[in-house]
Amino acid sequence: MGVSTSSPEKGAEKGIALVTVDFPPVNALPVNGWFALADAVRAAGRDPATRCVVLAAEGRGFNAGVDIKEIQVQGAGALIGANRGCFEAFAAVYECEVPVVAAVQGFCLGGGVGLAGNADVIVASEDAVFGLPELDRGALGAATHLARLVPQHLLRALYYTSRTVTAAELHGHGSVWRVTPPGELRAAALEVAGEIAAKDGELVRLAKAAINGIDPVDVRRSYRFEQGFTYEASVGGVADRVRDAFGRVAREESSGE
Repeated sequence: MGVSTSSPEKGAEKGIALVTVDFPPVNALPVNGWFALADAVRAAGRDPATRCVVLAAEGRGFNAGVDIKEIQVQGAGALIGANRGCFEAFAAVYECEVPVVAAVQGFCLGGGVGLAGNADVIVASEDAVFGLPELDRGALGAATHLARLVPQHLLRALYYTSRTVTAAELHGHGSVWRVTPPGELRAAALEVAGEIAAKDGELVRLAKAAINGIDPVDVRRSYRFEQGFTYEASVGGVADRVRDAFGRVAREESSGE
């Protein structure tokens, strides 16, 4: 359990670092998990032997966001930690010195959208769904990253309704590179990563810096601005009210009441 880094190192897969997240049961990361992920991605990108990073996850979902239970138990300290951890993890993916390929399966929610939205290439399985259920969870954030995946009006509709969008729909918008059967996801991600890793390593790093440099939105500043409203919702009591109501409905639905 946790975050691990490995290297396929065979044939066309040389030069690829595979960073894998595994926090059962749903890959909702605790505070230390977000920082561990940030450290792993940054370390992989700094390695001169790496030309591409593949970000993947074990289990039935790519990422379910932050561990809300940790915040409910530990309070403001955990909220601040989660905010900082997400900020660092999302920035690590975006600022990784080499391109990052996200291999997304199952649910990609909240923080998952932050990670995938900041990746350079997304490969997703047919069962993948992307969304920001933040308004149902008493939080805000990652609209910055959803905006990198869908057009503006769809972004707003998804954000306000907490609905999800499928991998096939994102493929239609051009933000998902390839959609695969679930069993072929990892191989497909390694395949495109292999194409990137086959390029000259120094030139790939320059290309990543150049593309980030012409990005029209400063994702760090934009996301940090969003986080201020998450904290405001928390200290104002709105977050707890919404989470309590959501939890009550979820319990009633699970009990059949």
